[in-house]
Amino acid sequence: MTTEVPHGSRSVVLRVAEVIAETGDAHSLVFDVPAELRDRFSYSPGQFLTIRVPSEQTGSVARCYSLASSPFTDDAPKVTVKRTEGGYGSNWLCDNVTAGDELEVLPPSGVFTPRDLDADLLLFGAGSGITPVMSILKSALSQGTGKVVLVYANRDVASVIFAAELRELVGKFPQRLTVLHWLEPLLGLPSADMVATLVAPYAGYEAFMCGPKPFMDLVHDALAALDVPRARTHAEVFNSLSGDPFADHEVVEVTAAEAADAATVEVELDGQLHELAWPRKQTLVDIMLDKGLDVPYSCQEGECGSCACTVLEGKVEMAQCDILDPEDIENGYILGCQARPVTDHLRIQF
Repeated sequence: MTTEVPHGSRSVVLRVAEVIAETGDAHSLVFDVPAELRDRFSYSPGQFLTIRVPSEQTGSVARCYSLASSPFTDDAPKVTVKRTEGGYGSNWLCDNVTAGDELEVLPPSGVFTPRDLDADLLLFGAGSGITPVMSILKSALSQGTGKVVLVYANRDVASVIFAAELRELVGKFPQRLTVLHWLEPLLGLPSADMVATLVAPYAGYEAFMCGPKPFMDLVHDALAALDVPRARTHAEVFNSLSGDPFADHEVVEVTAAEAADAATVEVELDGQLHELAWPRKQTLVDIMLDKGLDVPYSCQEGECGSCACTVLEGKVEMAQCDILDPEDIENGYILGCQARPVTDHLRIQF
């Protein structure tokens, strides 16, 4: 398989060093990152890569896959791809990619990552939702001091990704790591009440979850029943992307009338403050890219959460924000790629 040159200035072409058959329907792709790209491809536990998958119908599709590797314990970044019924991207990658092939990818992105690896962590994964959770788990055990509890749901034993690695980690960290497998043939489908009972001893831990929506919903309900504060609950949600995040950003021309009516925004990014004019028809990500700022973003469709930030002052409107819970929005969280100004003055923090 060959690949073209990168389709934008943000993306690069990486060689697949190894393909690992994790289960019958899940493969891991290990990437060889050249020395000159290692800074760009440094990542935090729980982040993801966006991969450009060739398509005869549309030219390509973009798909986000979590890094199952740890930046602290693994030599190379690894994403794990599980086939989904009717899923073009996952099936194409599992069917076609072999060691030595090249894929076009965007640098690591995402905010599903612990701020404190020393914290006690309560992790939930279902099916391939284990991938970012595994990255967090290994990183916390390697670098942190807290306890880690993993609740891992699967339809059967054969579906358990990373089963051998989890057994090894439990043996290596018996006082810190607890793995609770939920297998449907033995326990049936989980419910919120069942999960709440199971994890009640760990209600004070920081919670992270990834998996299908029904699983995520019942975990949210279980944690709410245990009075776990929303601020200590973190969820990773992926949806198929319809746009092309690999294309370079094009600066939008602003008319004199739009410039005169623009709001002003003070943005804190990486500890630095930037005061910008914000035309009403543009998104926050758009205006920051227009100014050459290295704003975190990936899909620009409101589907990945990479551009999540907090409104400290002012008000915005968003065209698409389904991945944010109502509690998130109440607490001031917004998606920069969807936000447009309502008030004349705003303060926003990334």
